[in-house]
Amino acid sequence: MSDRLFIFDTTLRDGEQVPGCQLNTVEKIQVAKQLELLGVDVIEAGFPISSPGDFNSVIEISKAVTWPTICALTRAVEKDIDVAADALKFAKHKRIHTGIGTSDSHIKFKFNSTREEIIERAAAAVKYAKRYVEDVEFYAEDAGRTENEYLARVIDAVVKAGATVCNIPDTTGYCLPYEYGEKIKYLMEHVDGLSAGKAILSTHCHNDLGMATANTMAGVLNGARQAEVTINGIGERAGNTSLEEVTMILKCHKAIGIETNINTSKIYPTSRMVSSLMNMPVQPNKAIVGKNAFAHSSGIHQDGVLKNVQTYEIMDPHDVGIDDNSIVLTARSGRAALKNRLQLLGVNLEKDKLDKVYEEFLKLADKKKDINDDDILVLAGADRAENHRIKLDYLQVTSGVGVRSVASLGLNIAGEKFEACASGNGPVDAAIKALKKIVNRQMTLKEFTIQAISKGSDDMGKVHMQVEYDNHMYYGFGANTDIIAASVEAYIDCINKFKN
Repeated sequence: MSDRLFIFDTTLRDGEQVPGCQLNTVEKIQVAKQLELLGVDVIEAGFPISSPGDFNSVIEISKAVTWPTICALTRAVEKDIDVAADALKFAKHKRIHTGIGTSDSHIKFKFNSTREEIIERAAAAVKYAKRYVEDVEFYAEDAGRTENEYLARVIDAVVKAGATVCNIPDTTGYCLPYEYGEKIKYLMEHVDGLSAGKAILSTHCHNDLGMATANTMAGVLNGARQAEVTINGIGERAGNTSLEEVTMILKCHKAIGIETNINTSKIYPTSRMVSSLMNMPVQPNKAIVGKNAFAHSSGIHQDGVLKNVQTYEIMDPHDVGIDDNSIVLTARSGRAALKNRLQLLGVNLEKDKLDKVYEEFLKLADKKKDINDDDILVLAGADRAENHRIKLDYLQVTSGVGVRSVASLGLNIAGEKFEACASGNGPVDAAIKALKKIVNRQMTLKEFTIQAISKGSDDMGKVHMQVEYDNHMYYGFGANTDIIAASVEAYIDCINKFKN
């Protein structure tokens, strides 16, 4: 059995399916290049037939990265496979990822089919994909709830058809770790092509019950040699298995004897980049990359760490790219310091763009004592709003204890100036009511989240909003040292995404 675990990153496919976290092609290329630096073996770049945007992203990512395998997802449908092959035409190393549901509920209710017919369709899809690429991965959707004996028959058929990787997804996150581990073990023992080395098994676990990483490790310990993961564990519903957790488990537990190609020092900057580009905060207590992952507040813990760091820390923060001695950016920092910090975070800017970001950096640095990584990532991505039809011109708010808050604001809508004033139950409420007077539409604020402020009262506030309009949900993001301004910018970000 190989002691090498291949890391298959699906941040740009499964991870990007989180509502409000969609990336444009330029941003996807930025993430893909960082994943290459991180050392992932396979990048699942998208589902080409799903949209022109996904198709184009797979093409451009294929051009942008060199050594990782670029993978495109399909259903077990010939047209899907044709489109995926076309999207992969520029990839140096290409893989088609095709498959079909195998659980009885999928067979009966989703496909109105039979077990035998599903096996035939699975094998046919793999054979068809082999016409285009040598590297074909098959996924047995809802394998977690598929009876093991039947699943082995499916996997045996697709390996004989030419599949090089067989993905065993716990699609609903239902399995217990021992159940998932036994499933992988059963397949290793009952599918001749796996024991003969003709194909490897892959894990793909969801976190609905909080067991994605545990299930993935159970699969790896029982013979799986590819793990499908995402940065920060993002993904549909409760998310996917976290790349950083699996990688660091294997690094810390050297006795397992399984290694990855991941450059762990790139984990933290990659996490910050994905969080910033997708406007999705990392929970403070998130393993490995949360801001509290290496923080100690208990007096007993602090005493132990001061005496010997290994008393309460099993990892060195530097191993995952957290540098305690990193250069602190202030108003006196030059372009070189800013450029260096951006590069460490995986962001490489052309001179003109760097100059613009530096100007905004100096304005922000005048407002607060020091600049953190999240701040400069927000600045680096701020140009995403430059082409918005609606922009905030100015905002003035009067509020206090025992008085009604009043807000006055001005908007620039496609070059035309508008102003409004309103009172409300607090400064944010007043500002949004003034905004609604100008943008006269029936919209409802459904969610309003302020990202935790980590440094002090002068830190940049980050606001995430969800607005309902015309029976559709829209997600917006705003960042500013003034939390009221950040809230208004987030609301405007939502409005700029309205379909009409």
